[in-house]
Amino acid sequence: MTVRRALATSVAAILVFVLTACAGLPTGGPVHVGKAIDEVEGPPDFSYVPDGPVEDATPQQIVEGFIAAGSGPRGNWEVAQEFLTTQFRQKWQPQANVTVYRPGESAISAPSDDEIVFTVEPVATVDAAGSYEPAEGGRIPITFSLAKERGQWRIAQAPDGIVLDANRFGSVFQSYDLSYFDRAWRTLVPDVRWFPSTNPATRITAALVSGSPSPWLAGSVRTAFTGEVTLTQPSVPVESGIAQISFDPSIRDLSRETLARMKAQLEASLAGAGILDVQMLVGDEPLDVTARTTRSTAVDVRPLVLQNGTFGFLSGSDVEDVPGFAKALDGLEPQAVEMDAARTTAAVRTRPGAVYRVTADGTRVGLDTRARLTAPTIDTYGYIWTVPRDKPGAIVAYGPDGNAQNIPSGWVGASEVTAMRVSRDGARVAALVRAGGQSALWVAGIIRDENGMPTSLGQPQVVATLGGPGVDLTWIDGATLALVFVDGKQRIVREQTIGGLGTEVRGPDGIIAIAGGNQNGSVRLLTDDGSLYVQRGSWQVLASDVSVLAVQQGLPG
Repeated sequence: MTVRRALATSVAAILVFVLTACAGLPTGGPVHVGKAIDEVEGPPDFSYVPDGPVEDATPQQIVEGFIAAGSGPRGNWEVAQEFLTTQFRQKWQPQANVTVYRPGESAISAPSDDEIVFTVEPVATVDAAGSYEPAEGGRIPITFSLAKERGQWRIAQAPDGIVLDANRFGSVFQSYDLSYFDRAWRTLVPDVRWFPSTNPATRITAALVSGSPSPWLAGSVRTAFTGEVTLTQPSVPVESGIAQISFDPSIRDLSRETLARMKAQLEASLAGAGILDVQMLVGDEPLDVTARTTRSTAVDVRPLVLQNGTFGFLSGSDVEDVPGFAKALDGLEPQAVEMDAARTTAAVRTRPGAVYRVTADGTRVGLDTRARLTAPTIDTYGYIWTVPRDKPGAIVAYGPDGNAQNIPSGWVGASEVTAMRVSRDGARVAALVRAGGQSALWVAGIIRDENGMPTSLGQPQVVATLGGPGVDLTWIDGATLALVFVDGKQRIVREQTIGGLGTEVRGPDGIIAIAGGNQNGSVRLLTDDGSLYVQRGSWQVLASDVSVLAVQQGLPG
C-alpha cells in the first residue's frame, strides 16, 4: 500500500467509526482509561472500548454483549473474554478468524435456556494470518452454549474467532500490505492483510518475519525472511516514527544483499502503518543496513491513446507521440494496445481480432489468430499473453523470440473470460470471468522458471463477485484493480483491493475500455463514441475522437 492510500484508508476508517459506531457507544457504565498519547505506538489509537457484562444479564444479553465486544481488540480481546466461563476462556482463540457480516442482516434466537443462535449473512472472512476472502453468500448460524458461573450466565462454548458487522470491521481492522519480492528480486509485490489497528507495527513485523506469503501468491514471490533469523522481542517499539526491530545474533551471518532485501521489505510493509524508517538491531546495537533499491511500478499520469492516427501521451489537446509506434501501427487497425515499461514493445489486438507484437523500430509480428481473443497483455519479461473469451483454459504466452508457451489449466473452473491483465510487477495476472453462472474478478500468481518464462498459474483466487458481465479491467497499483461491468443497462466502475474491499460508481454509457493511473480515482474510460473520460468529482470528457485507450506497464528506467 502506498503511504497516500494508507492515509486515505485510515481517515476513511475513522470517519466510518464516527458515523456508524454512535449507536453502539455506551451512555452509562464505568469510565475506561486509555493510553496517554505519548505511549501510543505510531499513529494515535482510535480503537473502540466496549462494555463488559452487566450483573444478572440474560443469556441473550450475554451473547449480544460478547459480539459487541469483538470490536475491542485490546489485551487479546480482554473485554470479550469477560463474557466467557473461566474454563472456556483458556480455550477460546479470538485471533483465529473474523466473520464479517452485512449490517442489518442478523437474527438471534434461543432454542433453549442455555443456547443462543446468532444468524448472520457473511460478507467476508479474515483468517488468522489476516487474509481477507469474500464470502460465497447465504446465511450461517453461530451457536453459543451458556452456563451459570457464580450465579451469572457466561458463554461455555462458541466457535473461535470474532464476529463483526462490516461497518464496525472497518473501524477495528485496517488493511496493510506485506511486501515480498518478485522472483527476480527486482520489484516489491504487496500481499494485503487485515490486522487490528492497535499495535500495527508489531503485527506487521511478526507476519513478515515469521509468517509466509498468502498460499495463492507463495509460488510467485520471494522473501528474504526464510527462517534463518527470529525476532528477540515480541513487540516493535516506535520512536519518532522509527520502528526498532530486534533480531537474534545469527542475523550477522547473513549477506549484505540479504540484509538489504530484508530492510526493503520491512520499510515498504511498515509504511502503511505510518512508519517513516526502520532500524534493525542486535541487542541495542543498530545494524548498518541500506535497503535494496526496487523497481517502481508507477505509470505516466498522462493517458496513452491513439487519436486521429497519432499514438502517444495526451497532454492538453495535443498528443506527444511515442517514437516509432505511429509507423508501426499504421494500417494495422489497432483496437487494443498494451505497452511495456520501456516503451519499446506493445501487444496489439487488431479490429479483425488478431494479436501482434509491435516494436518501436517498426517491426510487427503476428502471434495469435484464434477467434474471440481478449485484449492481449504484456509482462515484465516481454511475454505477450492471450486467451479466447470462450476458452479460459487456453492461455498462451508468446516470448520475445516468438515461441508460444501454453499455460496449463489456465483459468480452471471458468466458462468464459472477458478480460485479462498481468500486473506491473509481473508476479500476478487478473481476469474477469464467468464461473458457476456468476461473474467475478479472479487473480492468480504466475509461476515462472529461473529465466522468467511463465510455466503455469497458481490456484485462482476469487477477489470479488460482480453484479453482471465484465467488460474490461486494469491495474491501479500493486494491490488495487479497477474494472467495468454491466449491471442491467448501466456500466459500473469498481475499484477493488486484492484481499479487501471494493467501491462502485456508475460510469458513462458505452464504456469499452479502462486504463489505470497510480492511485484510486485515477482511471480513464473510453466509450464507444470515442470519448475519453476522467473522474473529477463526476465523470468528465477529457478528449474526443480517441480510437484506442492503451494500457501502460510502467515507466522507462
